[in-house]
Amino acid sequence: MPRNAFYAQSGGVTAVINASAQGVIETARQYPDRIGTVYAGYHGILGALHEQLIDTSQEAPETIAGLRYTPGGAFGSCRYGLKPYEESTLQYERLIEVFRAHDIGYFFYNGGGGSAVQCAQIAELGERMGYPIQAIHIPKTIDNDLPATDCSPGFGSAAKYTAVSIAEAGLDVLSMALTSTKVFILEVMGRNAGWIAAASGLASHDEVRSPHLILMPEVAFDRDRFLARVRHYVDSCGFCTVVASEGLRNADGSLLSETHPLHDGGRPQLGGLAPVLATLVRSLLGYKCHYAIADYLMRSARHIASRVDVEQSYAVGKAAVELAVEGHSGVMVTIERVSDDPYQWRTGTVPVSEVAGRERKVPPEFISDDGFYITQAARRYLQPLIQGEDHPPYVDGVPAHVHLRRVFAPQKTDTAFNPDF
Repeated sequence: MPRNAFYAQSGGVTAVINASAQGVIETARQYPDRIGTVYAGYHGILGALHEQLIDTSQEAPETIAGLRYTPGGAFGSCRYGLKPYEESTLQYERLIEVFRAHDIGYFFYNGGGGSAVQCAQIAELGERMGYPIQAIHIPKTIDNDLPATDCSPGFGSAAKYTAVSIAEAGLDVLSMALTSTKVFILEVMGRNAGWIAAASGLASHDEVRSPHLILMPEVAFDRDRFLARVRHYVDSCGFCTVVASEGLRNADGSLLSETHPLHDGGRPQLGGLAPVLATLVRSLLGYKCHYAIADYLMRSARHIASRVDVEQSYAVGKAAVELAVEGHSGVMVTIERVSDDPYQWRTGTVPVSEVAGRERKVPPEFISDDGFYITQAARRYLQPLIQGEDHPPYVDGVPAHVHLRRVFAPQKTDTAFNPDF
């Protein structure tokens, strides 16, 4: 008898995470003798804890296919971390109760580093609680900070958005710099790793084209050096454009900008670095300065997604199902680079325990000696990831996104989830 599957989206979403969902659902439908219904958690793992399971078999094939072009998390995501098993067995007992009630034998968790930790914990439930379940982690994060994989699905599209945006904004500033704005700052996501900011360097190959300066968390911010470089570019080019990671830090490790209250397990909410930098430029250099905070726009920009990223996002969802059917569990699907030019890749696997709790930052060899730009090695790595276009269909001038029916499976348990477990 085929067993059912549970798929959940976790953490911050991307422009292409739904392509992974499409890969899971379409591939599972090819194995009716092994996989029954694919249930999707309504708002991630909370969907399992609350027993709010979306029955994807009630969605038409054309709707599932349309997930490829739809940004955001179609089934709802969440930032909710399961506690370690030793600290809260009640959470896991609740999961098993719901999984048992719906005969769920496959668990597909689509997320970043935090979800890798939880996927590793769930993979151990079979031994700890006597309930057989195969858990596969499907990678996703625009931050590109997952180790053991060449890149993280979702990153390529955010990288493409950043490079295109700063190139276009740079031309705007250049055209007005003589009598108006001389400095433009684009703040991008990146708490601890500067991969997205680094990708902006793909827009330029000389000192005239934007961006002129890239500020990454891997390089401690030096106010005087920064202002000196801004002045240099205004003097030599007539204007200066800057791309800065939101997680930029001082030499003592403190964030230049953070917003309270804390969230995500005590982490400060980031955002607001650009106005801090703009204030420095205006007050100490006297230049007219504008800024923009890309924020959710950059991770939802499906209209400018990288085709490579879309294809990889679908592939990791497809591979996850194939791995489960083959009997694998406790692994994360990876992207393996075969060659740079031409860019060739394939999917692979790594034990999810080797990913959980680890973070990959931009390596020193990818950062220029002065700390303000990227190297040729970085270009060789980054360039293939933003290649190709995969435009969504348009209706009346705007992209045609799909909207799910979201038919919920009947609840079969009497227990209400206690969020304080």
